[in-house]
Amino acid sequence: MLYRQLHKRIHCPMKNYSVLFVCLGNICRSPTAHGVFRHLISGHGLSDAVTVDSAGTSNYHPNSPPDARSQVHAARRGYDLSDLRARQIEAADFEKFDLVLVMDWDNLAQVKQSCPPEFQHKLRRFTEFCQQFDSAVVPDPYFGGEAGFEEVLDLVEDASTGLLQHVKRQMSQAAKEVLTPRS
Repeated sequence: MLYRQLHKRIHCPMKNYSVLFVCLGNICRSPTAHGVFRHLISGHGLSDAVTVDSAGTSNYHPNSPPDARSQVHAARRGYDLSDLRARQIEAADFEKFDLVLVMDWDNLAQVKQSCPPEFQHKLRRFTEFCQQFDSAVVPDPYFGGEAGFEEVLDLVEDASTGLLQHVKRQMSQAAKEVLTPRS
């Protein structure tokens, strides 16, 4: 709220906040997180201030829509994933995004290998933001049944709530730094 008010009042170009969600193929977990978080920031009036994207560590499904099962389960909870398309993480993403959130330990290891040292601080597991669930990872539902897609949504919704609080704090802090005179 403070960020939006300050941004409107002082009319200066403040840096937007950006989040990239990453899983293996970018067709189940990361597009689900992308869609859920996009919906959440929209509901809080932050769509113009927060950029959301998703990518995969592999290029198994280039330009493919999210898995049909992910879309069906997400739609049941009011999230539209139909416009999202799979892509592989790129070197430019490490500089572009403020946070690169991975879904599991394997993805974290792969992303760490390709991330330049100066951007390693941006890499985190998405579940670090969970507030209700105690899970180290968002498990891959691809080879499982419907319960796996529901579990993904439960974890993603929980972590997205915590992430939103984090993003708001970061943006508020950035807005305060812009307005604080340097001595």
